[in-house]
Amino acid sequence: MILGAATPPFTLARESQLKKIFVLDTNVLLTNPNAIFQFDDNDVVLPICVIEEVDTFKKGLNEIGRSARQVSRILDELRSRGSLSTGIKLFPDRENSGILTVCLETDMNVIPANLQRNPDNLILANAISQQKLSPDIPVVLITKDSNLRIKADAFGITAEDYKADKVDLDDLYTGIAEFEVDSSVIENFRLTGSISLDLDLSPNQFVILRDAAHYDSFCYGIFSTTRDAVVALQNDKKPIWGIQPRNLEQVFALELLLNDDIKLVSLVGAAGTGKTLLAIASGLQKTTEDAKYIKMLVSRPIFPLGKDVGYLPGTIEEKMNPWMQPIYDNLEFLLGGSKRSKSKSRSYEELIAQGIIAVEPLTYIRGRSIPQQYFIVDEAQNLTPHEIKTILTRAGENTKIILTGDPYQIDNPYVDAASNGLTYIVDRFRKQAIAGHITLVKGERSPLATIAAEIL
Repeated sequence: MILGAATPPFTLARESQLKKIFVLDTNVLLTNPNAIFQFDDNDVVLPICVIEEVDTFKKGLNEIGRSARQVSRILDELRSRGSLSTGIKLFPDRENSGILTVCLETDMNVIPANLQRNPDNLILANAISQQKLSPDIPVVLITKDSNLRIKADAFGITAEDYKADKVDLDDLYTGIAEFEVDSSVIENFRLTGSISLDLDLSPNQFVILRDAAHYDSFCYGIFSTTRDAVVALQNDKKPIWGIQPRNLEQVFALELLLNDDIKLVSLVGAAGTGKTLLAIASGLQKTTEDAKYIKMLVSRPIFPLGKDVGYLPGTIEEKMNPWMQPIYDNLEFLLGGSKRSKSKSRSYEELIAQGIIAVEPLTYIRGRSIPQQYFIVDEAQNLTPHEIKTILTRAGENTKIILTGDPYQIDNPYVDAASNGLTYIVDRFRKQAIAGHITLVKGERSPLATIAAEIL
């Protein structure tokens, strides 16, 4: 039996058919340390093996370690209100508050003997025992482990993913809206450069207006909240550092990247759509030519593709070179053209030495303040929502942050296409006038790269 299951909190839960019992897996707490508060007035159960697993992670210096320490602090604070083994109100000011209980023992006889050694199966056994003890109360196992959800289903236990941090990719904001209009609307827009439309548009959303009678005839603009109208672009098809936008999505991306009033730009797209190249080119323009920012800072999380090569020798710069090489490749391409101006013929090593460009890992960003910089975070899909929050809160006065990435190319085992920090930011900042987003679809790297991205 599970100790604490027959205490008054669970008796109260039996009397209310609306309540559920949620049994949480360790990975849920490591994803969001405040997850225990996300289940309204339902009861939450933490098997003691979850506390043990959290303890093994808390010495880590990464984000998982920080989450584990936060979980320990939250539970220790709750412990001051009463006993975790008998149940503590999660919301003391609510009459029907959910109860948090840490279960000290589990009846392992509810699962076969050959499954009893696995920590995940201890959690599963706990959920089964809860259901046997309270047959009239729905028991739900919450875990981000798909295999554990499959096993739970085999034992007749309802299991769900932790969805509080999920974004539906099918409905992910693209930053573009398209409408069919009368030809007179298009003609009026081309004459005045502005038009008011009675449409539900997000700030800095791009609008394509197509002639209903002639589909190939169209115009486009961006929705301005200050003017409450769709207005013409300011940087339409403008070449930047020797590169020309090759499709309409890239035109829209450059409009956001070059607008100093938009402080957060997110670019989502598959490999080869030009996300990083456009961001770096715009950063070079804004720092070296327009002098709007004192420095362009380019960073990315460190996650290997395939097997890691282990520790690397040398200085911190030498250690980081393999991870930052994609950034250097783009800088070399942009700075290597012979037809560019004298200021653009310098090598990126020279610009780095002068402090105009900085290429750094994200590892040491916590605690920093970053003012007056054009800050590009590449491969942002490998970041958790909490890590993205940490980055954005580093922004000082007059800093612009650009997040680029592909939600379908994730190397971080703790996030997926729907729960990573990049898609989280796209969804949360959709209605903010300070932010803009574009999803790039068409690959422009090469015909081979485009075909590979589509069919593989």
